[in-house]
Order: sequence, then structure tokens, then C-alpha cells
Amino acid sequence: MSKDLSKDVLGAIKRKTGKNISTTSVSKVASTVQPDTLENDVELRKLIKRVATMANIKLTDAKINEIAHTIQSSGVKTSNLESLMKIMMK
Repeated sequence: MSKDLSKDVLGAIKRKTGKNISTTSVSKVASTVQPDTLENDVELRKLIKRVATMANIKLTDAKINEIAHTIQSSGVKTSNLESLMKIMMK
């Protein structure tokens, strides 16, 4: 992930939630993403929950389902995490 995008993502999280998240935390979570994570419903939901926990944001099951559906229907692959982060920022 490029440094500019990383700063943009962290800035967007801070603006929307008022919470600071370190690049180390983001990198740690990103390193756990495997090629099949976005295609496996259970793994994708675990990833969404980890990110929400990291950002100290409570998500309902309905919101988790909505995020998972958006990611899966976008066709983004783990090889392009920048695209995934842009989708999540919207």
C-alpha cells in the first residue's frame, strides 16, 4: 500500500470516528489477509470485525453483512488492497 494512501486511509478513519489508528496496526491486520479471505464469507467477516475492533467501532451484524456484500460484489482481489481500502473509505 502506498504511503499516501495509507495516510489518506488513516486520516479518513480519524475524521469519521475521531480515533487514531497507527500504521503499524493497519499493517498488522493487512498482513493477515490471504488471497481467499475476500472470497470466504467467514474469513471476510472476521477481517471486518478485526478492523472494526481496531478502530473501536461497534458494528451490527446487518452492517457487517452490508460491508461484506459490498466488498464481494466489487470484484476487488487481495492483490490490490489499495482498491479495497478505497471502497471501504466510501
